[in-house]
Amino acid sequence: MAQNGTRVAGPRCVALVGPFQSGKTTLLEAILARTGAIGRQGSIDAGTTVGDASKEARDHRMSVELSVATTTFMDDTYTFIDCPGSVEFVHDMRAALPAVDAAVVVCELDEKKVPQLQLILRELEEQKIPRFLFLNKIDKADITLHDALALLQPASRSKLLLRQIPTFNGEIVTGFVDLALERAFVYKEHAPSQVVPLEGDAADAGKTARFSMLETLADHDDELMEQLLGDIQPPADKVFDDLAKELRDGLVCPVLMGAATRTNGVLRLMKALRHEAPNVATTAKRLGLKGGNEPIAYVIKTLHTSHGGKMSIARVLNGQVGDSTTFQAPEREAGRVAGVFKLVGQNHEKRASAQAGETVALGKLDHANTGDTLTAAKQAYPALPKAPPYPPVLAMAVSAKERKDDVKLGQALAKLLEEDPSISVVHNPEAHEVVLWGQGEMHLRVAAERLNDRFSVPVVSRKPTVGYRETIKKPIVQRGRHKKQSGGHGQFGDVVLDIKPLPRGSGFTFVEEIKGGVVPRNYIPSVEEGVIDALKHGPLGFQVVDLAVKLIDGSYHTVDSSDMAFRTAGRIGITEGLPQCAPVLLEPIHQVEIVCPSEATAKMNALMSGRRGQILGFDTREGWSGWDIVKVQMPESEIGDFIIEVRSATAGVGTFTFKFDHMAELTGRTAEQIVAARKAAAAA
Repeated sequence: MAQNGTRVAGPRCVALVGPFQSGKTTLLEAILARTGAIGRQGSIDAGTTVGDASKEARDHRMSVELSVATTTFMDDTYTFIDCPGSVEFVHDMRAALPAVDAAVVVCELDEKKVPQLQLILRELEEQKIPRFLFLNKIDKADITLHDALALLQPASRSKLLLRQIPTFNGEIVTGFVDLALERAFVYKEHAPSQVVPLEGDAADAGKTARFSMLETLADHDDELMEQLLGDIQPPADKVFDDLAKELRDGLVCPVLMGAATRTNGVLRLMKALRHEAPNVATTAKRLGLKGGNEPIAYVIKTLHTSHGGKMSIARVLNGQVGDSTTFQAPEREAGRVAGVFKLVGQNHEKRASAQAGETVALGKLDHANTGDTLTAAKQAYPALPKAPPYPPVLAMAVSAKERKDDVKLGQALAKLLEEDPSISVVHNPEAHEVVLWGQGEMHLRVAAERLNDRFSVPVVSRKPTVGYRETIKKPIVQRGRHKKQSGGHGQFGDVVLDIKPLPRGSGFTFVEEIKGGVVPRNYIPSVEEGVIDALKHGPLGFQVVDLAVKLIDGSYHTVDSSDMAFRTAGRIGITEGLPQCAPVLLEPIHQVEIVCPSEATAKMNALMSGRRGQILGFDTREGWSGWDIVKVQMPESEIGDFIIEVRSATAGVGTFTFKFDHMAELTGRTAEQIVAARKAAAAA
């Protein structure tokens, strides 16, 4: 119930979030089955769930993008957004959260998943999203509820508030006591729980747990505290009012439980959402939106469908949206709506319009992007802050399998980036590569599969080119002479170059010191161009840096000299001179900051020793209990697939950021292998 005893109503939008493989998609399926949106509960193993219906999700048996499904419960409309649990696909969750009324955090009583739970709860806390915790797979739990709360509480900065306690037959969980209602229920598989008398040990445990719940609520309600001190039983309306208010204010995180595969606990969860979760008006107020009657919508997700074109999944936060509604996005026109659709997974049902609170797909908003706040008004634009993608950690070079698809690849990449803003594309002109950057190995694998399956552009992938360079260690004076006679005007250019190494990071300089006009001044720029041409591929096969070239002498022919001749002479001088300058390979070194749970910090040290990393220091992660930051210098070549080992060592939650620091000399067997591979590639 709301604060005045009146239940909040209207269409609600609820995010299902939680650690990887905690049962979110199964819970969505159970909700849809219990509320009659589908006739039969599907399963992930059989590939029959409403959520995770894409080919990539079915193939990998994991959520790789959010799924949306709308249902009704006791005459109220609910849209559930099933968000991926893997950190590699977490941007879908972060982009959706601003528009939801509440979140259900689905988790297991598994100590290994507590760091994942902490990441998700922190995101909800920072975005001020009211949240419930749903302890899934309670039938398989092997620890007491007291131990469970002790295990999970460090992941949450708000108080975990038990709303239910389990009842047992021996060691088997058979039902629960609802502490707010003071009623006992017995689970029935795929059927509503049955009310049973609250008596015996269950009554005693329920009384103790209920008092603890009321004490927590009373921490923020003086009236309730006085009632408890006076041994006065608070009215039920008062309890529900406090539950709703403290949930909305982020003071508590109510904890419910069940087993989604059996639909146990699902109706209790739905009733808690019905009575306590805020509605769209409260959410709009939380977001600071004041739209009057103007339609305002927030784009949760962008999809490109094979038949319907571009679809923008959006939450209507104010007003009404229908066909032909014209929307304004930040600093641009978003387009005119061509179709409003109710969603149940991949099934779209055409609607005439959508009112405030509903979550629908809007067709053909060609210039709307994920995270955009759309409004019909062009003035006083109330844009919500977008969740920026996490920094990328893994790269993959891609190219069209067939050259004829090069243009199509560019178009497909543009659509891919619209669907998933956590992917970025970098064009490397030096290596002639298109490089995808993403959040991990599976993230990039799915991206390549989407290019092939969803956008019909088969691609091949490979490791991106590392930015090796080479430099010189010895100076030399070298003549470059180009003379060619083939009838008529010939070609003649003659230069003497003083080539010297420079300190690391100096780059390249070219100067001239010509006396007596031995090289006419109008040809000097051509000499520099020839030098630059030759430096693109040094004797080791890489671009040459950190050297100075001085033009000190030369000669010319009044008839046969030309810009081209002197450019060629400059190139010859460098090409013949560099092998005599003790060329050496340089590799890029990056400054890396790894964030990880403290218990994994020692593992990071071990990983560094195998990747030629140099540890610079350790710090605690500010504001994150039980997390550390490890600062490292690491070669770019070792960063390549480093994230795979980091995630393996941290139960999937560790990550890092990096930036270029300097170039360092590389010698020995490793350098020889790199040079040999470069020469083999050039010869192929």
